[in-house]
Amino acid sequence: MQIEVVTLFPPMIVEALRFGVVGRALASGRLTVGTEDPRDHTHDPHRTVDDRPYGGGPGMVLKPGPMLAAIRAAAARLPAGSPRVCLSAQGERFTQAHARELAGRAGLLLVAGRYEGMDERVIELGIDRELSIGDYVLSGGELPALTVIDAVARLLPGVLGDERSSAFDSFSDGLLDWPHYTRPEVFEGLEVPKVLLSGKHADIDRWRLAQAVWRTWRRRPELILGRELAPEVQRLLNEFLAAEADRGEDRG
Repeated sequence: MQIEVVTLFPPMIVEALRFGVVGRALASGRLTVGTEDPRDHTHDPHRTVDDRPYGGGPGMVLKPGPMLAAIRAAAARLPAGSPRVCLSAQGERFTQAHARELAGRAGLLLVAGRYEGMDERVIELGIDRELSIGDYVLSGGELPALTVIDAVARLLPGVLGDERSSAFDSFSDGLLDWPHYTRPEVFEGLEVPKVLLSGKHADIDRWRLAQAVWRTWRRRPELILGRELAPEVQRLLNEFLAAEADRGEDRG
């Protein structure tokens, strides 16, 4: 897969991708990531990419000329039809489903904004969709772009050492992950659940799914509410809710 990032700070992207899973994906050639700096598309001595907003107000706005030129230059290096995505607080929430969708593309263009944002005409003329990684404010789109790259890269064939790893990640089936344990069997008085030592894979799978369902309900119920659940997931959730109700009656 080929990814291009339009950013005012190319080293911030390049250096962060040298490590871990993404670093190995780059080294193996399964993933390539390039950058395009809008400053390279300016025509003044100061390489100006921003200006004051029309209508007044604080901060600066990224100018349409350099931004669109950088987007078009980066897009020209990508396979035809590669989506052009702007990381923006106004975008739809980035999810694992988006990561799977983007991982199925041959190319992807990510645009990292800065300052108070970019001229809206950049969005209208050069962007296919906007994505947000959460409801909070960051200094720029580079960290969200890195987040998207990491989430997408681990889904590419051959990137993970065990192809089952991405299938078992949190959110892969809409649920949080189950608890994980490794040696030693007892640590500071806390034991590994006996089922994980049993060697009975069907029992282990059921325990893990139950833990994922219960953890999701306790911590992120909105991931379950309103969804059509698989029969086994629904059954485990019903068991958990019944047990919680019984505990509530006992306390009463």
